[in-house]
Amino acid sequence: MPPQLKAEVNVMPRVVQGDLESLPPEARNFIESNAKLCQPESIHICDGSEEENKKILDIMVEQGMIKKLSKYENCWLALTDPRDVARIESKTVIITQEQRDTTPIPKTGTSQLGHWMSEEDFEKAFNIRFPGCMEGRTMYVIPFSMGPIGSPLSKIGIELTDSPYVVASMRIMTRMGTDVLKGLNDGEFVKCLHSVGCPLPLKEPLINNWPCNPELTLIAHLPDRREIISFGSGYGGNSLLGKKCFALRIASRIAKEEGWLAEHMLILGITNPEGEKKYFAAAFPSACGKTNLAMMNPSLPGWKIECVGDDIAWMKFDEQGNLRAINPENGFFGVAPGTSVKTNPNAIKTIFKNTIFTNVAETSDGGVYWEGIDEPLPPGITLTSWKNKDWTPDNGEPCAHPNSRFCTPARQCPIVDPAWESPEGVPIEGIIFGGRRPAGVPLVYEAFNWQHGVFIGAAMRSEATAAAEHKGKIIMHDPFAMRPFFGYNFGKYLAHWLSMAHRPAAKLPKIFHVNWFRKDSEGKFLWPGYGENSRVLEWMFNRIEGKASAKPTAIGYIPADTALNLKGLEDVNLTELFDISKEFWEKEIEEIKQYFEVQVNADLPYEIEREMLALEMRIKQL
Repeated sequence: MPPQLKAEVNVMPRVVQGDLESLPPEARNFIESNAKLCQPESIHICDGSEEENKKILDIMVEQGMIKKLSKYENCWLALTDPRDVARIESKTVIITQEQRDTTPIPKTGTSQLGHWMSEEDFEKAFNIRFPGCMEGRTMYVIPFSMGPIGSPLSKIGIELTDSPYVVASMRIMTRMGTDVLKGLNDGEFVKCLHSVGCPLPLKEPLINNWPCNPELTLIAHLPDRREIISFGSGYGGNSLLGKKCFALRIASRIAKEEGWLAEHMLILGITNPEGEKKYFAAAFPSACGKTNLAMMNPSLPGWKIECVGDDIAWMKFDEQGNLRAINPENGFFGVAPGTSVKTNPNAIKTIFKNTIFTNVAETSDGGVYWEGIDEPLPPGITLTSWKNKDWTPDNGEPCAHPNSRFCTPARQCPIVDPAWESPEGVPIEGIIFGGRRPAGVPLVYEAFNWQHGVFIGAAMRSEATAAAEHKGKIIMHDPFAMRPFFGYNFGKYLAHWLSMAHRPAAKLPKIFHVNWFRKDSEGKFLWPGYGENSRVLEWMFNRIEGKASAKPTAIGYIPADTALNLKGLEDVNLTELFDISKEFWEKEIEEIKQYFEVQVNADLPYEIEREMLALEMRIKQL
């Protein structure tokens, strides 16, 4: 931890569960020094048991933080303070000696590829926030494993938190408790410190019984020290430090040093009618149907899709040259709005037991509700919104927060892959990049080679709502769908991806780009999406097998005229879906070039520059 102010009362709080003495020295020092600093009333070392979980849930019910949803088995609803509802990029920082270790130095303006904070500024920020911040509360010690316990691809963390909500959620999202401590010995672990920043007695009343400190929220990563320090927010992405903080920001930096990849990708297995199976990893920005794809019911007869993970992939080449991937998580932390029997039937079958819902609406019969659930309310059933007020459709605002969540165990998913917890990981043969592009970008294309594929990932763009105006759609750059999650300089990250091609014996996966969201001149989607996306996966599967035919274009290989299986699909205009317009791509190239020039600047690898020029030449010849 950073140099710490001497707490006035330098007394060790009592340990109410677990045995500090039995822990390895480094773990014990980590806990003791932070307990002296944060001054909790007591320390509880989590064992991850069912009995402990019941007690934690009871504590939250008693504090009014959650309520039981009587309609389902062991499901709970938390409503947060409306000021604490999402990840806050502007308050999420990485601390390194030099800014350039964290982000490229942009040619003009500020970096969009991460937020750097100097060590001096962080030390000041830390000392304003942490001394005495847990007074009157329990400090929970959460030993957790990212990935199956004991897997060579897994990593261990210990999170100290004063939030019981974090304990209950981390038990779903990670492997947590005594078994992790057994495997720790004197091995290294990522040190995670989290406080809601509301010591007792409270200075002002809580909203929704949800402790947080929005004025002082800060989520800091210290990659050189393998530390994550988060203050002021109880919301998942800011407080469940195993998630984006560890699994992407810190892990991507560890991966760079150790020669593997930590990516914002789903992992799915797909089996053809002959029983042959392949695994894909896929990166999509938010609002592109990532979880829907990971849990898809394929419309093609005889094909089967199974889910290894819906959000994060850790991938490493094995000695045979196969790229092996694990899902480091143990649960799904999914966006509720838009999840329905139509869009994601398998998610719906997963989430109605042992789940914590946050900021969704509640039905008067003890159930949950949100926009896009596609279930009419039964007669006489009323709704209470996420703001804890009576709600009707005339309210003019959504009943569930747009970023409301379900936190649910992955093992409950009806199509969870049999190898989802395999310690050696599953072999990845295809990597998919995608975005929401209403115009110009074909349904699917394949990279010419690995370098071209890395360029495609780097040039990813997707439609997003312009947050500032809340109107009009803009196309945002989101390279590798990692823009908010890079743990180090993006230029160096690209070089790391490119370096995979030089690994001895590496069997490099094929790289594809998809766009389910292209529209015609009347604004209607050209492709039906959802389960029909299995037709595109079939083409990719067969491309890897060397069976499907493709034709080269200026941007990559696209399916040859009859290669995409459209059997049983009416009215699909392939000409429009695969049209590559010179005018569109000239503009696209300008945008990408400008972005690389300004944002990546001197750190852009020459291979990416070369791919850019080659694309420009091919488009000119259209």
